[in-house]
Amino acid sequence: MLSKTTNLILLIICLYLSLPLMAATNARGDEIIILQDEVIVTPLPASIQKKEEADLIAETPFTPTKSIWDRLISGYKLTTTPSKKGLKRLKRHENWYAKHPEYFNRMILRSERYLYHVLNEVEKRNMPTEIALLPMIESAYNPLAKSKAKAVGIWQFISSTGRIYGLEQDWWRDDRRSVINATDSALDYLEKLHEQFGTWEHALAAYNCGEGCVNRQIKKNKRYKRGTDYYSLNVPMETRNYVPKLLAIKNIIQNPKKYGLNRQEIYDQPYFSEVTVPDQIDIEVATRFANIPLEEFQLLNAEHNRPIIKSNHGGEQNILLPNYAVERFNVELYRKSEPLSNWTVYKPIKGERLKLIAKKFKVDARFLARVNQVSINKRFSSKHILIIPNHDNDATKFPTATGGMIDYSTIETHRIQKGETLSEIAGLYGVTVKEIIEFNELRSTRIRAGDILDIPK
Repeated sequence: MLSKTTNLILLIICLYLSLPLMAATNARGDEIIILQDEVIVTPLPASIQKKEEADLIAETPFTPTKSIWDRLISGYKLTTTPSKKGLKRLKRHENWYAKHPEYFNRMILRSERYLYHVLNEVEKRNMPTEIALLPMIESAYNPLAKSKAKAVGIWQFISSTGRIYGLEQDWWRDDRRSVINATDSALDYLEKLHEQFGTWEHALAAYNCGEGCVNRQIKKNKRYKRGTDYYSLNVPMETRNYVPKLLAIKNIIQNPKKYGLNRQEIYDQPYFSEVTVPDQIDIEVATRFANIPLEEFQLLNAEHNRPIIKSNHGGEQNILLPNYAVERFNVELYRKSEPLSNWTVYKPIKGERLKLIAKKFKVDARFLARVNQVSINKRFSSKHILIIPNHDNDATKFPTATGGMIDYSTIETHRIQKGETLSEIAGLYGVTVKEIIEFNELRSTRIRAGDILDIPK
């Protein structure tokens, strides 16, 4: 026979099980309704389930104890002692960085996304690991940097050199801004220059001013029976400062306390992963699936010129995503219930005008001109391409600077020339001195020739 206590417990259990739902409250006391109905989850296909976890999602984040700086410093190989003039330039650059910690810190912060990949590629080729620091003096590790000479990307390729080394440049993309492709091409070029000239100092000089420039100075010095080492060459002033500036960064990375600087820690682990996507997907859709800001996506996929990521060969393609966003992106991509692109690719008939095309597709002509970066009165040739927003789809968006966020695709970099002032530079780019000072975190209007400024737009 059951006791009274047991009967009471059974009665409570029965009442509990008979309830269709139960109420609870959150920390604020708001009522939360928790349904007891079975939750139905759509299973992933067996082919995906059987894949190893690493193929679908990023590894579980962990906090490693190793610093990437230790590995980088252990691979230093540039040991040639600079000349007296070279040492003076080296000390001058060291002092400049020591007096501008905000610039140094911003440069290190930018490099965090890319340094692991670049260092790995440098090590694979048994090159001096100082080469992984080269984008710091080329672009301050900004993949969207563009110089007045129209060199772009973290490695600052000009168009012709980029094409020689296999970097595609067309209406859809500019691989000079691709972290993966441009790094491969830059290291190919540097290896070729090293093989040609025999020393890394000569190779670096040629990377800066061109192999013809270095060749001419070597021949000239031989003719006059002068030294032909890097420090003896009468190359442009920017090139004379190129190696000393790299050595200054090398020394500061190795011993930041000596210069009164705090070197931000970067862990020895990858920041991003390559993710396979279909042959056409909108940037807006990709960022939403990954749940990352547009700015983050642009900094990892800077090569894409349009709001559509489109494969040149018509098949699957890769994009880069932060490791923390890969799992979410893959799940959202599999479960997609909407078009991956809200744009139509259109090839105008020769002589067709933009206004007539806008009318044909029932879209605003000014908007169409803006997203295609053409004049509203444009008359097209037969080779032109347009992207047309699907007017009946509310999800159509174009990634621009909104909500106060900087559109990094419009940032240019300016290498300061001797005698230039901030006022002249601001006038050149149509911005104010205050904007340049704030954007570059300068403490005053004093600037120095050879340094790089980011120009906001």
